[in-house]
Amino acid sequence: MAQFSTISIVLISCSFLTIIQRTQSQLALNYYSNTCPQFPLIMQQVITDKQLSARATAAGVLRLFLHDCLVDGCDASVLITSNAFHKSERDADVNLPLPGDAFDLVTRAKTALELQCPGVVSCSDIISVATRNLLVMVGGPHYKVLLGRKDGLVSDASHVQGNIPTTNLSLSQIIDIFGSKGLSVQEMVALVGGHTIGFAHCKEFANRIFNFSKTSQSDPAMNPQYADRLRKLCENYTKQPEMSAFIDVFTPGKFDNMYYKNLKHGLGLLQTDQDIAVDSRTKPFVDLYAANETAFFQAFANAMEKLSVYNLKQGTDGEVRHRCHEFTNLNAHQVAKDRYLGDL
Repeated sequence: MAQFSTISIVLISCSFLTIIQRTQSQLALNYYSNTCPQFPLIMQQVITDKQLSARATAAGVLRLFLHDCLVDGCDASVLITSNAFHKSERDADVNLPLPGDAFDLVTRAKTALELQCPGVVSCSDIISVATRNLLVMVGGPHYKVLLGRKDGLVSDASHVQGNIPTTNLSLSQIIDIFGSKGLSVQEMVALVGGHTIGFAHCKEFANRIFNFSKTSQSDPAMNPQYADRLRKLCENYTKQPEMSAFIDVFTPGKFDNMYYKNLKHGLGLLQTDQDIAVDSRTKPFVDLYAANETAFFQAFANAMEKLSVYNLKQGTDGEVRHRCHEFTNLNAHQVAKDRYLGDL
């Protein structure tokens, strides 16, 4: 019986690897070399222009990529707008703060590509390439982006909850979210390093700097001077909900390992940041990446490559949208939606 179980596990593992390899074999680095040879140049021009005019674009697009891929895979479903009959992922509470600059970049890129090669380049490929190129622009690592994704046919706000980490979740819950996508604890810690160019609205960390306890105005784990400055910045956040702070206080516009270094000195902005700095499951990786930027860059690049091919839509399971904010094939959308509801 033990021998049978071992053989079964090996066969299952081999089948799983075969599925992954088959999925990736339908993708290619040069997928558009014949159908849209200007794709790389058009993307780089749009990305450069947008980042130079709006410096927060890189952080916004990275966040858009993560929020898209963590919910039903990298299929641009987060771009779909709601209508009077249906609420899409984009309007789920956790997605409402997604920056307009990120959506604007995708729209600009799609418009330019449709003029050059209509109906060829998917919105999900645009997001993936834009994310990588923007990260490189602000100092981050270059990594391979396989192309050939199709855009999803389902976008439902009800799918979002429990798939995207939020500041009110425990570290164990966040680890479980990433684990459900096949990502290890180390890969999770590496991806969280994207906070080095990120920002957060005051309401997301207000409980750490205002009336934390009966004996302390702020979280004792937070650097006191840092907490004082945040209180001044956010003093009117209830009246001005758009108020925000950079997560990396020293080099917010540069992709580096300063985020991890900050955590070791009480300069973590969010409760989840503080948690990964002290928990025994994550602290070793925080310490490693704080001391070794090369190790962080390599781990981050590998995790991004892995996440970017999670639960891809190909063939009849997806489409190439003409406009990224709306489905092109409404019949296929309805069939896919009915199929999803039937699987619940």
